[in-house]
Amino acid sequence: MNAKRCVWFSRRWRPGVALGVMLGALVGSISFAASVSVNPAADAFVTTGPTGNLSNSNYGGAGALSVAAPGSAQGEFQSVLQFNLAGARSSFDAQFGVGQWSLQSVMLQVTAALPNNGIFNPSAAGQFAVSWMQNDSWVEGAGTPNGPSATGINFSSLQGTFVGAGDESLGTFGFDGSSTAAATYNLTLSSGFAADLLAGNNVSLRMFAADNGVSYLFDSRNFSTVASRPLLTLTAVPEPGSGALIGMALLGGALRRRFGGQG
Repeated sequence: MNAKRCVWFSRRWRPGVALGVMLGALVGSISFAASVSVNPAADAFVTTGPTGNLSNSNYGGAGALSVAAPGSAQGEFQSVLQFNLAGARSSFDAQFGVGQWSLQSVMLQVTAALPNNGIFNPSAAGQFAVSWMQNDSWVEGAGTPNGPSATGINFSSLQGTFVGAGDESLGTFGFDGSSTAAATYNLTLSSGFAADLLAGNNVSLRMFAADNGVSYLFDSRNFSTVASRPLLTLTAVPEPGSGALIGMALLGGALRRRFGGQG
């Protein structure tokens, strides 16, 4: 190799540059994320009604869900949603390898709606909470605001049977009072919630007031516009395998030995 080529080689292959480029390519190949979005398999709102008169009525077939504070004119409202995540787990397993991934984030998206039935409270800004429910055995039912059902989850059964000490908080969020906008909420990855997600189980969420003024109406899974239905989006990243970590270490050592004497 002539002197001119030696100078070119030394300048082009400085060890720091080579190591950075090659490690960057290796890390980049294993650090990408993937997302899967899922609509609810079941959802329903429940309410006390103005005087407790609707506590045993089911509204699982409604086109909307609602959260409203206790003491609201039309009564307190809570909503439950259940997502089947078997497909999400299969998708991540296929992309990253069985069990070779971890969750980066979970986002819940809902689209606000205008109250179009006298059963609902007017929209009002405020705070609401989301919790993971340990008990997934509730039944959606088929009741609607104009035709409530006696079969399926209702306010009394939600409070008496399905809300439990093992439920976990996934965060408290603000609603700005808008009546048409979509909003996305970043849920906390609590231990039970995360375990359910990783296992690809059914996951139940409860939404309820966190102050004395909120009233939030949003589209349900039965709403005619698909894009406005609730959406749970899971984002996962691959676990760094031991082989990849060892490979990076060996690569770094080899480059230092090979080019360490060049300036």
